[in-house]
Amino acid sequence: MSEADSDHTRSPAALKVRSFPHKPGVYLMKDEAGRVIYVGKAKDLRHRAGSYFLKAAAEDPRTARLVREIRDIDYIEAESEVDAVLMEARLIKDIQPKFNKELRDDKTFPYLEIYIREDFPRVVFTREPHERGTKLYGPFTSPRALRGALQVLQKIFRFRTCSLDIEENDPKWKWFRPCLLASINQCSAPCNLRISKEEYRKDIRRLQRFLEGDKEQLLVDLRREMKEAAQALRFEEAARLRDEIEYLEKLDERGKIDVHVQPEAFHIDPQKGLAGLQRILKLPTLPRAIEGVDIAHLAGSETVASLVRFIDGLPFKPGYKRYRIRTVEGVDDYAAIREVVYRRFRRLREEDESPPDILLIDGGKGQLHAALSALEEWDGARPIILSLAKREEELYLPDRDEPLRLSRHSFALRLLQYVRDEAHRFAQHYHHLLRRKSTLGDEEA
Repeated sequence: MSEADSDHTRSPAALKVRSFPHKPGVYLMKDEAGRVIYVGKAKDLRHRAGSYFLKAAAEDPRTARLVREIRDIDYIEAESEVDAVLMEARLIKDIQPKFNKELRDDKTFPYLEIYIREDFPRVVFTREPHERGTKLYGPFTSPRALRGALQVLQKIFRFRTCSLDIEENDPKWKWFRPCLLASINQCSAPCNLRISKEEYRKDIRRLQRFLEGDKEQLLVDLRREMKEAAQALRFEEAARLRDEIEYLEKLDERGKIDVHVQPEAFHIDPQKGLAGLQRILKLPTLPRAIEGVDIAHLAGSETVASLVRFIDGLPFKPGYKRYRIRTVEGVDDYAAIREVVYRRFRRLREEDESPPDILLIDGGKGQLHAALSALEEWDGARPIILSLAKREEELYLPDRDEPLRLSRHSFALRLLQYVRDEAHRFAQHYHHLLRRKSTLGDEEA
C-alpha cells in the first residue's frame, strides 16, 4: 500500500465519516473541485461510507480509482432503506456522477396500475404509467418481487391483466373464449361476462384495500397454511407459500407517488409536442432546445433556482444547472428570475454558445416580464420566452395581452408541462439538499 493510500485512511473525509449516523441514507463523494463523483445508498451510513476508507477499498480494483479521487463526503439521511434506494436513483439521474455507471439512464422503477375507469378494471405491472384515469401504487424497488406479488394477488382477487377493452353492455363478450387464467381459476373471466360489473369491482376494491395496508389477516392465513403444509410434509407447497408470503411482504418496499417522483416514467410524445409548439408559436423551423427556469425558497430566507435543458423534446441532464440567488434579499421571485436569466445568458456569451430556441419560465405575466427585462441589453440571438402559470395552465407570450389557453390534451402543452414540472422538481430537489446542509458543488451554485 502506497504512502498516499495510507494518508487516505486518515484524510479529512475519512475523519468526517466517523460522525455519520448509524441510519439509512445516501452518501455523496466529492473530488478536489467539490464535484460529486459518486452517490451510494446505505442501510448504515457510517458503516457503509466508512468502508471506502479502509485499506481493502484502496487496493480493490473496483474501488481503487474512486478512492484516490475522494476529497470530501456528505450524506443525506433517509426515513428507511427503501427511501434511500429511491433517493440514490434520483440523485444519480440528476447529478450524473462519473463513477456511477448504473442508474444513469432513464430506466425507472415499476408501478402497479389499476385502470379504475374501465367497466372491468385491469391490473398491470408497468414502467410507463398514465397520468390520469388510473390508480397508481409505487414506485416499487424490486421489479421481480412486484411481478411475483401480482401473480399471488391474482390468485386471490381474480382480476384480469389483459388489454381487452371489455364493456358490460356489449353482447359480443358473451361469446368470447376466455384465456387459460380463467380455466385455472386465476381470473373471474369478465371477457365472457361470467361476473357482473358490480361484483368484479368489489374484488378490485378489496385489492385496493389490501394495497393500502389492510393485509395482515391474509398474511396470517397464508402463514398458517404454510405451517400446516410443512407439518404434513408437503414441502413443495410450503415452499411455494413461503415465497408468496415474501412477495406480498415486499409490497411495502415502495415509494410514494408524490415524493419519489420519476418524470421519466410518464410518456410524452416529444416530436408531436415540438410540432405543436412550432405551429402555435409560428416558428419557421422545429424548435430543438428548450430550457426551463424555476425558483424555490429555503425557509423564506435563501432563494435557489434551477435551469433544466431539453433537446429534441427529451431531458438533457448534463445541461441541468442549479443556482443560489446572490443579489436578492427576502422573497422576490421576479428579481430572482431576472438574476438567473441574466447569469444564464452571460455564461452563454462567455462560452460562445447558442441560446435555446425556447426559454420557459414557471409563472404568469409578472415572471415573464422579469425574464424579458433581464435581456434588455442582450444583443445576440433571442429565444422565444414564455411563461406557464400552473393553476389554469395559461401560456403567456411577450406579444399578447391575454394568455393562450391550450387544450388540456394538447401535445404542445404536455411538453411544456414536462419542462416546467422538471424545473420545479429540480429546484425543490436542490432546495431539499441545501436544507440538509448537503450542497452538490455545482459550478453555478
